[in-house]
Amino acid sequence: MAQNITDYIASNKDRFLDELLELLRIPSVSADPEFKEDVFNAATYVKNRLAEAGADKTEICPTDGYPIVYGEKMIDPALPTVLVYGHYDVQPADPYELWTNPPFEPVIKDSKIYARGACDDKGQMYMHVKAFEYMMRNNLLTCNVKFMIEGEEEVGSANLGTFVKNHHQKLKCDVILISDTSMIANDVPSITVGLRGLAYLEVEVTGPNRDLHSGTYGGAVPNPINALCEMIAKLIDEKTRKITIPGFYDDVLAISEEEKQAIKDIPFSLEGYEKNLGISAVRGEQSFSTIERTSVRPTLDVNGIKGGYQGDGAKTVIASVASAKISMRLVPNQKSEKIADLFTEYFKSLAPEGIKVKITNMHGGDPVVVPIDSVEYRAASKAYLQTFGKNPLPGRAGGSIPIVKLFEDELGVKSVMMGFGLDTDQIHSPNENFGIFNFLKGIETIPYFFKYYAEMKK
Repeated sequence: MAQNITDYIASNKDRFLDELLELLRIPSVSADPEFKEDVFNAATYVKNRLAEAGADKTEICPTDGYPIVYGEKMIDPALPTVLVYGHYDVQPADPYELWTNPPFEPVIKDSKIYARGACDDKGQMYMHVKAFEYMMRNNLLTCNVKFMIEGEEEVGSANLGTFVKNHHQKLKCDVILISDTSMIANDVPSITVGLRGLAYLEVEVTGPNRDLHSGTYGGAVPNPINALCEMIAKLIDEKTRKITIPGFYDDVLAISEEEKQAIKDIPFSLEGYEKNLGISAVRGEQSFSTIERTSVRPTLDVNGIKGGYQGDGAKTVIASVASAKISMRLVPNQKSEKIADLFTEYFKSLAPEGIKVKITNMHGGDPVVVPIDSVEYRAASKAYLQTFGKNPLPGRAGGSIPIVKLFEDELGVKSVMMGFGLDTDQIHSPNENFGIFNFLKGIETIPYFFKYYAEMKK
């Protein structure tokens, strides 16, 4: 007799957590070559756990970068096939000194798992492995299932596109299931129906041919750091907070009145938002609410800036070179490549005389919106209703998963984004965490998606 999912989770909770903590101890930072061996070790760990969970075929597929872990269980070609996507690489953990515990020595406190990758995306990806294990051990798998877990999502998925293009048959499926997003609150479940796109560039400005003494040369030669700050400041209008790049908003698709109302219906406390972030006021594009600014409007942000003396104490120097990393979040119907080109042309035009500019387009992806009347959305909605006791709200996420649009273009199928994280999980920041409730709730909910999706596809 099959064991119900809640009993299965209760009897295996400690093992599930121990396995996740073991994965979190592997510092699989794809952006830093220092962790290259660890990234490969994480791939091996995921492959082995998929095999133990019941996948018939598991393999580590090499790419020009880090490998893709593939696994599958094909029970009946007549049944629908679900392709589960996730990633095992994580963001750099810097600055280490701001962590209350070392980022790769996970701890559980206040009913949360604290570690780099706890939510993004090891914890959420691993929910699917354990949900699959439950369905296999209780003979409840209602769909064929394939897993594609990559190791380069945090550096732009540079090689996943080639892998997808070259393996259409291998990846053939009816729907792609992703848990790399968040929901509104533990008592307000939601399904992500839109993702912003991304254009990510690095700008480098150069002045004199070497670092100079600021007393001897200050006031006479162009200072690259000063110039860089001036150029960046001109990218956003001080009053309206609109991005000043010519043509930037030309393709922006306005949201419908229905979606505007849906955003207003989302429970949100501006006071609580500000308190949680430790800020006294929000700031953004005029005439739009905070939720609109973080979901349906495009943005431009400086993600890092470098130049001159960075050590302790003083060094009176005019740097030869300064640089910054700049990201732009995009909305339908903006195109990443077009926006990168517009940015490049405009930013170069802002350079004062005597300053040379180099711009590198690092990576990007186009925005995506998925329908809420599809079979996959309705199956996911019913699954949330089953485990949370209430219908989930549809919502757009502010972040980007560039590969979602590629899946749609290359494989011809839609994705359903069943995220179980929270916006307060501090992903990409020190003290990233993932609630144990959320981890286990994901494991509980995912099998119901398979159940209802199979029923609706008949």
